Amino acid sequence: MSSPKTLLEMAGADLRPASLAQSTVVVIDAQNEYLDGKLALPGVKTAVGALARLLTRAREAGAPIVHVAHKGRPGGLFDREGHGGAIIEAVRPAAGERVIEKPLPNAFAQTSLDAELKAIGRTSLVIAGFMTHMCVSSTARAALDLGYRVSVAGDATATRDLPDPLGGVVQAEALHRAALAALGDRFAVIAAVDQIPST
Repeated sequence: MSSPKTLLEMAGADLRPASLAQSTVVVIDAQNEYLDGKLALPGVKTAVGALARLLTRAREAGAPIVHVAHKGRPGGLFDREGHGGAIIEAVRPAAGERVIEKPLPNAFAQTSLDAELKAIGRTSLVIAGFMTHMCVSSTARAALDLGYRVSVAGDATATRDLPDPLGGVVQAEALHRAALAALGDRFAVIAAVDQIPST
């Protein structure tokens, strides 16, 4: 039995992640709600460490960085005026980096993200953040529809356990890997932070 191949492989697509020097980095929902709030994710500290390395390398390469933050209801999850909605200190925006608030999982929906990216003028995106199966996946899929070439920094993302509708629980690590595999089939090149070239 032969090894499975992605649709991208079968199509002969370039499977190398885009370089940071040629990309815009989009950081999705790197907020305290996922670090130490009501939605604290398994393995999130490791993912935040990888995300911090990605941001350091991106800044050194001169890559534009756009931070997207989910805007929840006052007093609820992702309240932007409270601790849970604030961007995690270790990966907070540097001076001059854009911050866009979003109301839905897809970071392009009802936001200025596409217009901001088009103004920057780069068609390659490197996406990282939270959660893998939700906002990262929704945004990467939408980005393809909008004409962007997407790379996802797989170790700079994480997700949580979910109830399995067929019974039991889908563990966070299994869901994370499955979400990345689904994106890697057609929507994005998946790579660890240290595999993404600077130039």
